[in-house]
Amino acid sequence: MATKKKTLKKPTKATAKAPTATANSAPQAGGPQPDPNALSIGDLKNLSSIIDVASTRGAFKAGEMAGVGFLYNKLQAFLAKVAPPEPKKEAEPTIAGTGGK
Repeated sequence: MATKKKTLKKPTKATAKAPTATANSAPQAGGPQPDPNALSIGDLKNLSSIIDVASTRGAFKAGEMAGVGFLYNKLQAFLAKVAPPEPKKEAEPTIAGTGGK
């Protein structure tokens, strides 16, 4: 039995794919896009919580606790300096005598 060899077709201009935008290219419309790798104050607060939970659960060895504690204290000091103070919630005043007529 003889088999036919398949020939490969070269792409023509009509079948060639158009170049697509890459991840590094700038968007055509709109303003500048935020850096997806940037850390926000919220991210640092979450990191502080993660360190606290991990140390509570015993995730760090005794020899590592000094380094973890130093980093945690440094992070807390940075957050205290940079983060805006959280507003104090005051008791909402109640209006007396607003009953129906």
